[in-house]
Amino acid sequence: MNIPESVAIIMDGNGRWARSKGMPRTYGHTVGAKNVENICRAADDIGIHYLTIYAFSTENWKRPENEVKTLMSLFLKYLKKCEKDCVENNMRIRLIGDREALSEELRDEIDYVEELSSKYTGLQFTIAINYGSRDEIIRASKKAFNKLISSGKTGDDLTEELFSSCLDTAGIPDPDLLIRTSGEERLSNFLLWQLAYSEFYFTKKPWPAFTKEDLLDAVSEYDRRNRRFGGV
Repeated sequence: MNIPESVAIIMDGNGRWARSKGMPRTYGHTVGAKNVENICRAADDIGIHYLTIYAFSTENWKRPENEVKTLMSLFLKYLKKCEKDCVENNMRIRLIGDREALSEELRDEIDYVEELSSKYTGLQFTIAINYGSRDEIIRASKKAFNKLISSGKTGDDLTEELFSSCLDTAGIPDPDLLIRTSGEERLSNFLLWQLAYSEFYFTKKPWPAFTKEDLLDAVSEYDRRNRRFGGV
């Protein structure tokens, strides 16, 4: 089987799954956070080397205050658990997104886990928090412009390689496969630049119910695709 090197996942359906169980939305996020661990292990077992998940978008601040607080608490709790998990599983952890709006405690934990796991060579796990692709592209454009100006160049010297090096995902291969759970079929402002030639796979399974077998189904479908990258 042709295993994708890099997979991105839009984890959707936590709230709807919880409501179907007669539980509050926050319960769905708690179970969904636990499922991240399961899918990380599954991705590593299958042979996926890069896994990127969409955890919290720049638009998610519009959600109820209690839900946002729960999510931020879950992120902090998860990252603290990752201090042990990354060591035991040779897993590198990176965060993408605008960190300025996050609490100082969460930013400090992000810095610590990234530094702690920077030497590990197993699963390269990336979490998008307070991430929006349009926001990322604007920030990258400013960074690229400043690089050009400081080296005495102009906008005519801008290349795809230079621009990509200014994105949050610099050093991470573009996803071969994007998976979105819970039946929605849109990108929701996620990795717009990076997904230019990715294969898309949509499933009706909500994220808390998404299993290793479901991931294998997505990879099997990817294996059947013929990626031509604009060629014949």
